[in-house]
Amino acid sequence: MTITDSVVFDDLEIGEIAVDLDDQEPEDVVEWALDELGDRIAVVTALQADGMVVLDMAARIRPDVRVVTVDTGRLPQQTLEFIETARKHYPRTRWDVLAPDSAEVEAMVRERGDDLFRTSVADRMRCCQVRKVRPLTEALRGLDGWFTGLRRDQWASRAAIKKVELDHDHGGIVKVNALADWESQDVWDYIEEHHVPVHPLYSHGYTSFGCAPCTRPIQPGEDDRAGRWWWEKGAPKECGIHCPIETGAFEHEAEEIIARSAGA
Repeated sequence: MTITDSVVFDDLEIGEIAVDLDDQEPEDVVEWALDELGDRIAVVTALQADGMVVLDMAARIRPDVRVVTVDTGRLPQQTLEFIETARKHYPRTRWDVLAPDSAEVEAMVRERGDDLFRTSVADRMRCCQVRKVRPLTEALRGLDGWFTGLRRDQWASRAAIKKVELDHDHGGIVKVNALADWESQDVWDYIEEHHVPVHPLYSHGYTSFGCAPCTRPIQPGEDDRAGRWWWEKGAPKECGIHCPIETGAFEHEAEEIIARSAGA
């Protein structure tokens, strides 16, 4: 580790740390990250169950932990209200509610329409990029690490995540996926045991949610992310923050999945 104003790890160091932490409990992983990165790590969350569990774990260790979320301008009213619920439940946490660049949103809407995400996968990715990914990417530039609620069982693109890894798509900062080896039931068991606030949309059949027009409740037998961009056939259920468009990784994954779907 290089001692500067920022905390910097190289791939070898973080690889060794990831091996050491792989069989550790999520709380231990969270504690390690807070000890190492201090005020330069934040919980990044869309207020879903996984992210709320990570926030709860972090706030129990460091009550004034930083929390980052994005108001895309298309969020359900329930989410906007739940942000305030979470802030009151964790009164010492320091929140940064981001917003997209208004001029960039206006230009996109003027060119492609307010509901461009319905027209093609590429347009949907662009909408996610402008409204969510770019504000988050800009916020991450000021951090040395971020906590996510990612789990390996959520989606194919997440199956190989480590509990701690370098995020080269966001400047080589540390990405902490403390719940990586948990399953859905583990999350809900923790929520019940620790009385973690739960987003009200879960009680209406939602299992994953983002912007209001891009999310619906799932149907019986569907996987947890089936309610995201449900009109798309064979496209990845990602907004781009975890497979960034800037590096091409997201587009390459999308092209491969779409091609396989078309050839089926």
